[in-house]
Amino acid sequence: MDDLVESILDYIRSDYTDYAIMINGEWGSGKTYFWNHKIRNKIENMTINGKKFTTIYMSLYGISNLEEISKKIFIETTQLMDKNLKKYMDSNGQTFIPEYAKTGLDMANFFGVTQNGDKIDYENFFSTDDKVLCFDDLERANVDVIDILGYINNFVEHDHIKTIIICNEKELSTKLKSSNLEMKTFIATYLLDKEDKLLTTDKPMVEKIEDTIENVFDKANDYERIKEKLIGETFEYAPEFTYIINGLLIRYENNTDLIRFLRENTNLIVSTFIKSGTRNLRILKHALNDFKKVYDMVNKSYPNTNNRILQTMLIFTIAVSFEIKAGKVTKDKFVNINDNEEYKSLVVSSRVFMDNRQFYIKEFDNNYYYNFKTEYRFFKFIEIYVRTRIFDMKTFKKDMEDIINTVDTDKLPGYKRLLTEEYWKISDDQFPKVISEVLESVKKGEIQLIDLLKIYTYFTYFIKKGLIEYDIQTINSVFLNGMNISSITSDYCEDAEEQIKQLSIDENIPEMQEILTRFRDLNNQLKDKMYREKADGIFKNIPMKMEKFYDMFDKECMEIPIFKYSDPYQIFQRISCASNEDIVTIKEKLIDRANKNAKILLPELNNLYKLKQVVDDYIDNKAPSIKIVTLQDFAEALGQIIEKYNKQKEKTEEAKTL
Repeated sequence: MDDLVESILDYIRSDYTDYAIMINGEWGSGKTYFWNHKIRNKIENMTINGKKFTTIYMSLYGISNLEEISKKIFIETTQLMDKNLKKYMDSNGQTFIPEYAKTGLDMANFFGVTQNGDKIDYENFFSTDDKVLCFDDLERANVDVIDILGYINNFVEHDHIKTIIICNEKELSTKLKSSNLEMKTFIATYLLDKEDKLLTTDKPMVEKIEDTIENVFDKANDYERIKEKLIGETFEYAPEFTYIINGLLIRYENNTDLIRFLRENTNLIVSTFIKSGTRNLRILKHALNDFKKVYDMVNKSYPNTNNRILQTMLIFTIAVSFEIKAGKVTKDKFVNINDNEEYKSLVVSSRVFMDNRQFYIKEFDNNYYYNFKTEYRFFKFIEIYVRTRIFDMKTFKKDMEDIINTVDTDKLPGYKRLLTEEYWKISDDQFPKVISEVLESVKKGEIQLIDLLKIYTYFTYFIKKGLIEYDIQTINSVFLNGMNISSITSDYCEDAEEQIKQLSIDENIPEMQEILTRFRDLNNQLKDKMYREKADGIFKNIPMKMEKFYDMFDKECMEIPIFKYSDPYQIFQRISCASNEDIVTIKEKLIDRANKNAKILLPELNNLYKLKQVVDDYIDNKAPSIKIVTLQDFAEALGQIIEKYNKQKEKTEEAKTL
C-alpha cells in the first residue's frame, strides 16, 4: 500500500504531465477512504517550488450533465478562496464542506451575498499548477462516460492539471455494453433482416445479434481509445483490510465496552469479511453498526452472556449481512429457519444424509464457522434484524433464553469455562474446583492441542498473580505429558501461528519455549497425518472415479504439496492403470500446477524424483505402444517440473544467504 501511495505522489511531484492517473478497484473496497485518509492530506502537505497543493474532490455519482461537474468545480474553488470560510473550517476541524452547505453557499453567491467582501484573487483563481483534481465514481455517473473523459481531458491536456480518476472498471465495462440494450437489439435485428442474414443457419441467432451490436455500438473501443490518450497510469487498488477496518472501529470509541470487544476480535472481523468473498467495506460498515445494536441489547438485558456467544453473534451478524446484502442469496434462504436447533439439524442432515436441498446452509456453516467451534451458531433475532430492519424483542428473548439453557457455564467442563469466559467471572468458591478439573482434563489428553497451549498461558498468568499454588516446572511437566496424549485425537490447527500471536507469548522464557516447541512439533505431525489421509482419499479415485479425482485435485491440491504425503510407487500403479487420455490430463494439470505454485509445492520435490524413477524403470526397454509413449511423455513432464522446482530451490537458498 505504501508503494501505491508513493507512486501517486511521484505523479504529483512531476514537473510536467499531460495525462491523468486512474485508481481502479471494486465497489465498496475503500477507494474513497484511501483517498481521504492516505492520499489527500499527503498531497495538501506537499510544497513544490514554493507552492502548496490544493485538492478538489468531486463524486460523479448521479451527475446527469457536464454542467453539474463545472458547477461542482466552481463551488469548490470559490469556497476555498473565501478566507472566512477557510478560517471557520480550520478552527472547527472541518475537512470537507457538506453538500447541503455547498448548496446554500451557491445560492448566497447567486443572490449577491458575499462572506467577507474581498475581491476575487484572479491570480489564485487562474492558477493550475497547484491544483489536484480527483473525480470519483466515474462508473456511477448518468452521463456518457466517453463525454466525461473528454471533458476531463480538457483539464489534463490543455491546462496540465494533476488529475486522479477513481472508478470500478469492471462495472464500467458492464455499463458500456449493457446500456440501451433493448434499442441495440432492435436495430441489430433490423440490420440483419435488411442484409438477409437474420434466418441464415451459419451461427445461432443470439450470437449474430451480439456480433452486430458489438460492430455497430462498440463504445468499449471508444473508451479504450480515449483512456489510452488520457490515462497515463492505472493503479489497481488492493486494500489493506485490517487498516481500514481499524478505521471503521473508531466510530465506536465512545462505547467503551463495545470498542474493547471489537478490538479484541479484530481478527474475527477480518477473517469473516474475507470469507464473504467480497471486498465491499460498505456492507461491513453497516454490519458492524447492526452488531452495535445487538451488543448493546444483549449487555443491557443479559449482562452475563459469555464471550464465546458474543463472538459468534459478531460472526453471524457480519456473515448474514454479506450473504443478503451482497446479493449472494435471496432473503428467503433463512426465513424458514426458526432457531439454532433447526439450523444445526439442517447442517447435520446435509452432511450425514447428503441432502443437497440444504447445500447452501451446509456451505454457509462450513465457510463462516470453519475452525471456530461453537454449539450455538444461528440467531433468529439477528437474522430478522438484518433482513427486515426490525429488532423483534419477542424473538430476541426467546433466543437468549435458549442460549442460557444451551450454554450453561456451570455445566461446562472447567477448561471450556476458561476458554469461553473471563476468569474473573468465576467465583472464588468455584475457582479451585475449575483449576482442578482443568488439570485432570490436561492429564487425560481431553483438550485439543491449540486449546492446551491457550490454557497453559492462563496457568502461567495465574502462577504469576499468585492465584494458584503450583510451580512452573510442575505445570510444564503436566502439560507436556497431556499434549502427547492429546495429539492422538487432536486436529491439526491451520492458523496456529496466528493464534499464538494473539496470545502475546514471550518465547524467551525457557518453560514457554519448551511448550511451544512441543506444540509445533506435534501440530506438524498432525498436519502430516491430515495430508496423508487427504492424499489417500484423493489418489484412490484413480483410475475408477476420475471425475471425482479431478474435482478434488483442483479444489484441494493446487497449492498443497500433496505428493510429499503420497507413496510414489502406489501413485504410479494407479496412474498406469488409467486411460491414456487421463494420463495426458493428469500430466497437463501437474505442469499447470507447477508453473503457478512452484515455491509452495517445493516440499514434494523428493517424492517427484522417486515417482519419475518408478515411471522410467517401468518403460525402460519396453516396445513402443500408445500407453508406453504416453508414459514417456508423462515422465518427461515430471522431469520439467523437477527442473522448475530445483530452480525455485536455488532461488530460495540464495534469498536465505542475502
